[in-house]
This record gives sequence, C-alpha cells and structure tokens, in this order.
Amino acid sequence: MRISVIVPVINEAGGINQLIGHLGSLRKGNDIEIIVSDGDPQGRTINAIKDDRVTRVSSGKGRGMQMNKGASVATGEILLFLHADTSLPSGAFEKIAAVMRTGFYAGGAFDLGIDSCRIALKIVEQAASLRARITRIPYGDQAIFIRRDIFQDMCGYMDFPIMEDVDLMQRLKRAGRPIIIIAQKVRTSPRRWEREGVAYCTVRNWALVTLYMMGVSPEKLARFYR
Repeated sequence: MRISVIVPVINEAGGINQLIGHLGSLRKGNDIEIIVSDGDPQGRTINAIKDDRVTRVSSGKGRGMQMNKGASVATGEILLFLHADTSLPSGAFEKIAAVMRTGFYAGGAFDLGIDSCRIALKIVEQAASLRARITRIPYGDQAIFIRRDIFQDMCGYMDFPIMEDVDLMQRLKRAGRPIIIIAQKVRTSPRRWEREGVAYCTVRNWALVTLYMMGVSPEKLARFYR
C-alpha cells in the first residue's frame, strides 16, 4: 500500500530538508513517496530540497490549491497531507497502512501534539484531540490522510483561503464515510501560538470555526486569520 505524503509549503526553505529527513527516518521499508507543493512563484522552498527522490510541484498560493496540485501527481493509494511544521509519530506509516487495509475507513488523522512544554499548550492539544474525536472533524495540523479514490470522488479540497480541511472532513461526514483518529500524536510547531499569544490564537481559532459552521464564508473569515 503506497502512501503519498503531500506537503504544501511557502517560505519553508529553512526547514524543508529536516522534514524530508524526518519522513525518510520513518520509511523503514514502507512504500512512500514525498511530494512538496510550493505556493511561492519563485519556488524558493522546492529549490532548497536536496533529496532528488522528492517530487517537486509548483502551485498557485493557497493550501487547498497546493494540496490538490500535489494530489494530482500522487501515485499512492493513500494521500497523507502534512503541514511543513508538523512531524509524524514513530510508526505512523505502519499505523496508517494497517487501518486502511481493513477497507472500512475513508481516512483519518492523528491526535494533536504541540511541540512545547507550556501547560497552556498542553491543554490546547488535549482539547483539540477531544474535539476531533467527538465531532469526527480533525484539522489539517493533525496530518489528515484519505484514500486517493475517495479524495477524487469528493473533488478534493475546495479552493478556500482557510477552512479547506474542515470543509473536506464535513463532506466526508455528510457522505457517511467513516474516519479514524489514531491515538498517537503528531508534533506541530507552537510558532503561531507563540507569535500571537496562546489565549488570543486559541479563542480566535474557535471563533472562526464556529462562524464557519454558522455559514460565514471562508473569504470573510480569512481577514481575521492573517
């Protein structure tokens, strides 16, 4: 079972090779391809990649558009969408392959982990993981994975400035396609929380999701996310 890891990037030249090395350390005989989709017209991140085995694609700016572009060249049966500032847990590929071989799940994600010792962020990650298990709508920083044929049937991600991950998971849920939340944590960078403040960033994110669920357009919500 081949897994295509699709990484949407912009201005990630400083850390992209570390992420690729991390993914290589988890390969361990698994059939994995890595696709980096750059939203920078100058291609500065993909030009910084040292590993020739990595597939590089250029895309218009926007995470949904970039992930769709990466998916369009993917050859794996499973698509794994990974943010550039997020690392996978040990044995991630084996766990994904095992649950997807059952044929029951359309896809899934991992529990959220934030790469910080701050108590406030530990509370945020616990709340996020609980929310995802209750709603069955994980966010993109939880490393969403999905069968490629189902992703294509769902017409992929919408070209939204934000909420593209919530939208896809909502559509899967409405279609009655089950997902799984794997009880291992990804490790995502705390940089946005640290830059904006934990309380502000958390409340703002909850408010944006709530407003989106109430019907406010992603275009309007994006003004408050920059």
